[in-house]
Amino acid sequence: MENPTRRLRALVRAILVVMACVGPVRTSAADSAIPLPPAPAPPAGLTYEDLPNDAGNGIKLSWRKSPDDSVGLGRVTGYLLERGTSPVGPWEQVDSLALGTTERVDQAIRRNTPYFYRVTAFGPGGSTPALANAGPAIARESWFNSTRASVLTFLATFFLLVLYFMSAAQSGRKPFVRRLAGIDAIEEAIGRATEMGRPVLYVPGIQDIDEIQTVAGLVILESVARLTAKYETPIRVPVAYPIPFTIAQEMVKSGYLNAGRPEAYDPDSVTFVSPEQFAYVAKISGIMLRDRPAAHIFMGAFFAESLLLAETGFSTGAIQVAGTANVHQLAFFVVACDYTLIGEELFAASAYLSGEPRLVGGLKGADVLKLLIIVTILLGCVLETMGIHGLTTWMQTQ
Repeated sequence: MENPTRRLRALVRAILVVMACVGPVRTSAADSAIPLPPAPAPPAGLTYEDLPNDAGNGIKLSWRKSPDDSVGLGRVTGYLLERGTSPVGPWEQVDSLALGTTERVDQAIRRNTPYFYRVTAFGPGGSTPALANAGPAIARESWFNSTRASVLTFLATFFLLVLYFMSAAQSGRKPFVRRLAGIDAIEEAIGRATEMGRPVLYVPGIQDIDEIQTVAGLVILESVARLTAKYETPIRVPVAYPIPFTIAQEMVKSGYLNAGRPEAYDPDSVTFVSPEQFAYVAKISGIMLRDRPAAHIFMGAFFAESLLLAETGFSTGAIQVAGTANVHQLAFFVVACDYTLIGEELFAASAYLSGEPRLVGGLKGADVLKLLIIVTILLGCVLETMGIHGLTTWMQTQ
């Protein structure tokens, strides 16, 4: 039997002989490196223009892409757009753009300030800036935004309609205003309070003067105060904020003056309570239960307190007339009040009660403008169905 040790020695000797014949394998970096493509050719034709219809904070830039910018060539990865305040820099990168891009709007600049731009093509082989930069580019504000011509048209139409209906009301041709049962009930409620010898409670909402419903409620207050002065009925006006408090005093005073009874005005008829929501509600509830007003009028913005006020007033047996544009509170007023003004009826109430030509003109002008907008929408739908897009394009705004 052959010795295993001898066999192992023979195998090692054979391996050494083979390695000696082959010799060491050497590779060089030059032989193993993959050649890189050359740097891309630069883009050209960089131009700029002031962005139209803006406030002077935009420059639109356009250029011709690099000749090496084509799918499959692999020389261009993208473009670098840079901005500087002088032709020689220093340069600040505005954006990195994908290959195939030929324009960009720079809106991160200051108006009336000169800027210079350059665009660079970059790829695996390096980057190549354009042979020349562009500038000075200056963004200036536009006096007229042509994309909002439709807004100007409707606005001018509204003012012309208001002036027309205002002139008609002043000349004695009072425009037709639809009768609102809730507004007619205000005089009925004040008449009942007069018969019972009790005061009228008027609540102009719980918001400050920056709420348009508060403004509407205070305008209606003047007409209500004129009726209470006419019937010699006391009025109570609790107010939640200082500025509406001052305005409410003037409105009540003006109402008594217009009724020809300025001497009957009571400075204490308007009281400042508290901006705190439920402290305000507690005060009004106390007035309802102690003074027992025969008429409660709620006109303005109301929230969670609407049900508390309406239910407390209902328990006293008073006539209640409410009005608010807060849709989520209308249900409580509808259930607990005798009459409720819904949404825009609140804003129409002042014109309806006073007959003031300016208020009537504004009301009728808004109504006719809404009709024109509805007609325009229907016309636009018909034209779009027919494939005519001119009206849609004109109505688009920026």
